Amino acid sequence: MDNINILGIGISSIDKISLWKKIGGFLSDGRQHYIVTPNPEIILESLRDEEFWHILNHADLALPDGVGLKFAAWTMGFNLKRVTGADLTVEILKMAESENRKIAVLNWRKSLSRKEDIETVLRKNYPKLNFAIEEVDREWSMPYYQNINVFQPEIIFVTLGAPWQEKFIYGNLPKMPYVKLAVGVGGSFDFLTQKIKRAPKPIRVLGFEWLWRVFKETGGRRLWRLKRIYQAVIIFPYKFIKWRFILPFLYRPNVACLLFKKENDRYRILLTERKDDPGHWQLPQGGTDGENIETAGTRELSEELNTNKFKPLASFENLYKYKFADRTGYRTNQHIGYRGQKQGLFIAEFIGKDEDIDPNYWDHAGWKWVDSDKLVEGVHEVRRTAAKIYLEKFNKAMNKQ
Repeated sequence: MDNINILGIGISSIDKISLWKKIGGFLSDGRQHYIVTPNPEIILESLRDEEFWHILNHADLALPDGVGLKFAAWTMGFNLKRVTGADLTVEILKMAESENRKIAVLNWRKSLSRKEDIETVLRKNYPKLNFAIEEVDREWSMPYYQNINVFQPEIIFVTLGAPWQEKFIYGNLPKMPYVKLAVGVGGSFDFLTQKIKRAPKPIRVLGFEWLWRVFKETGGRRLWRLKRIYQAVIIFPYKFIKWRFILPFLYRPNVACLLFKKENDRYRILLTERKDDPGHWQLPQGGTDGENIETAGTRELSEELNTNKFKPLASFENLYKYKFADRTGYRTNQHIGYRGQKQGLFIAEFIGKDEDIDPNYWDHAGWKWVDSDKLVEGVHEVRRTAAKIYLEKFNKAMNKQ
C-alpha cells in the first residue's frame, strides 16, 4: 500500500481486496487503529487546522472519499481507488456480523438519523449483529464512557462529522482499550436509514454523486450543499493546482520566534523539540500567512505555546532563506508545497511563569530554556546558520535596552 501526498495529506492507495484484508488485520493484531475518509472539503479544513492535519496524517488508513481526490491523483500519475464512507460502513458491518464482533455507533445527537432509525435498520439488515448506539454531542462527556465501558465494543463508528469525529477518536481511543478499530463516518448511516438517497450506481461511478445530491436537496439544505460543492469543485482544484504546479518554485514567507526571559542577570531563550523528529530542537516558527512579522510572530507564539504571556520587542524581515531539498537527512515539511522558506525574526520577552507554556502536542514533543550563548549549539545542526544570524540580532536588540 502506498500513500499519495495531496495537499499535504497522505492518502492511502489501496485496492478493495487488500483493504478488507488490512481491516481484518487491524481487528486481530492486538493494537488500536483508526480510519479516516478524507474528501476535498476535509483536506481544505486541515489546511486551516494544524491539529486536524496531524490527526489525518497519523491515521492507519486515509481512504479517498471524493472524486476530486481521484482527479488530483491522476495529475500525479496515480489511479486512486475511491472508497466512500457509506461503502466502508456497510462492509465493516458485514464483517462484524459474520465474525461476531461487537460494534457501537456514537451518533451525533443532531444527525438526520436518530438512534431509533439506526437500531431499526441494523436489526433488519444485520440480524445477528451485536451492537449498541449512543446519541452524543460534539462536546464529549464522561456519562457516555460509562455506557460504552460496560458494552466494550471492538469497533466504533463516530458520526460527529469532520473534524469533530476525528479529534474525538484521536483523543479518546486510548481511554477505550477494548476498541480495536475506530472509524469516522460522518453521515454514512443516513444512507442506510434512507434519510438520504444514494445516487444510482452509474452516476456514482462517473463521480457525479455530488451533483445528484444538489438536485435532491431542498430549501436550506440545498444552500448548505451548494456551499460544500463550491469548496470541493472550485476552491479545492485551485488550491491543488497552486500547490502542485506553482508553489514548488516559490519560497514560503516564514517567521522564527525568539522568546526570551531574563533570569539571574542572564538571558535564556526558549527552544521546542519537533514531534516528528526526536532530538530536533529549534525556535518556534510558522508561516506568516500574509501578515507582517510582528503580527505573524505574535500569532505563532500564541498558537504553538498556548500563551499570551509575552511582549513584542523587535522584528526583522527576510534574514534567512533555505531550500527544503538542501536539508539532507531531515524530513522537511513538504506538505507546504513550497521550494523552501524565507524567514524573518520576531523577538519577544516572556513575562509569565513556566506553567503558562503549553506547547501543542501535534507540533512539539518538549520545550526548554537555554542560555543565549548556548543557542547555536542547542538547536539542530540544520538550524545553526540561521541561529547565528538571529542571535546577533538579539544581542544588538538587548544592547539597545
